[in-house]
Amino acid sequence: MNQIPEIIRTIPLEYYLFFSTALFAIGVIGVLTRRNAIIIFMCVELMLNAVNVLLTALSAYRADANGQVFVFFIMAVAAAEVCVGLAIIVMIYRNIRSTDVQLLNHLKW
Repeated sequence: MNQIPEIIRTIPLEYYLFFSTALFAIGVIGVLTRRNAIIIFMCVELMLNAVNVLLTALSAYRADANGQVFVFFIMAVAAAEVCVGLAIIVMIYRNIRSTDVQLLNHLKW
């Protein structure tokens, strides 16, 4: 416990775990219950950020930079996902004039 900086020891690790779990659960509920593609997309990003918070906290508590490096790569992949996902959403909106995912059945052959 001596390796952990004082500023990090002020908040227990369990709080980070509870916070990350709550964020992830909100994201899962949003993905399962919403019909708007943009809201679903934001909930997926919320789940990725919940994992990033937990990895950063665990990395800080272990005084190891591996988790923070992994978070950096997750953020790079999330940025690429945002570009591709928003492009897909814009193309769907141009075709059917809605971002409702229930209307995507009309795009089938």
